[in-house]
Amino acid sequence: MIELRPFAKLGGADHGWLKAKHHFSFAGHYDPENMGHGGLRVWNDDEIAPNTGFPAHPHANMEIITYVREGAITHQDSLGNKGRTEAGDVQVMSAGSGIRHSEYNLEPTKTKIFQIWIEPVGRGGQPTWGSKPFPKANRNGKLVTIASGFQADKEALPIRANARVLATTLKAGESAEYEPQGSRHLYLVPAAGAVEINGVRINARDGAAIRDEESLKITALEDSELVLVDAA
Repeated sequence: MIELRPFAKLGGADHGWLKAKHHFSFAGHYDPENMGHGGLRVWNDDEIAPNTGFPAHPHANMEIITYVREGAITHQDSLGNKGRTEAGDVQVMSAGSGIRHSEYNLEPTKTKIFQIWIEPVGRGGQPTWGSKPFPKANRNGKLVTIASGFQADKEALPIRANARVLATTLKAGESAEYEPQGSRHLYLVPAAGAVEINGVRINARDGAAIRDEESLKITALEDSELVLVDAA
């Protein structure tokens, strides 16, 4: 089953400095029928104006993955971590027992991100933060795991969840395949371009909620960049 979630029908908010679309219930957008997809709780499509951002605020008991689509995001937290994550790269924050952080676009142009929240396998624990480059040239035509709670995914940023986050870039006409292990909740969003998944067209920034598909064949209808979450 592949359920299309068109970008134009997503809930959202326009705060001037922040334009946000929410694939699931979040903040002022509440839909009791759409509280998440398995362990995936939040997928926000954010556009942040230059020299603005989220001032310091708390989180706990959530795995928060930020995929930078355009521009860069600068992170600072109560553990003393500081870092700048550029387009195509990823940062992960395991909020654990509690952490405060800020996220700012200190660039002269707009920054675009996907912010993805996944429920952890347990509560509490020492909070952590990490960032890693995943050059697009190294993932052309194949899905690369960028964050994972599985030990076998040694090159990925670690998260404390029964889940993995993957990304790829595909040229028009190229395909990638993915086989979930068992009954899983998959959610895919093209950051750019358009793809066909098992015969269903997904345009840029649309969501595809996927269940009970033995395998996925993802074919690019135009040059595309996409992110896929595989969660319990």
